[in-house]
Amino acid sequence: MSTTENLEHVIDDHGDVDDGDYHEHHSDAYYIKVALILAVITALETSTYWIDLGPFFMPALLAMMVIKFVMVVSIFMHLKFDNKIFSYMFYSGLILAVLVYVAALASFNFFSPT
Repeated sequence: MSTTENLEHVIDDHGDVDDGDYHEHHSDAYYIKVALILAVITALETSTYWIDLGPFFMPALLAMMVIKFVMVVSIFMHLKFDNKIFSYMFYSGLILAVLVYVAALASFNFFSPT
């Protein structure tokens, strides 16, 4: 019996250590599609400068911000494959940021009718 059979980790074809928590990576086309979706959302955000959305201006911007944050964190940072505590930390930070932003806008009477 060789000593290599007793190894806890398996080395794959590229020389990387696989400790059993391996997940499949998406193709390059998948990441390009995600980048294009993020670019479209960014274009929509910047177009709010020229398009008058009335009272839906701020909720639309906040919703697009949240969508982009979740996409970047879960896909590009591979958060959906990590321990759930990291997800809770990131999403609680997002919730705190949105609450602080809304509180700051409320303190400047942003939401009162003019």
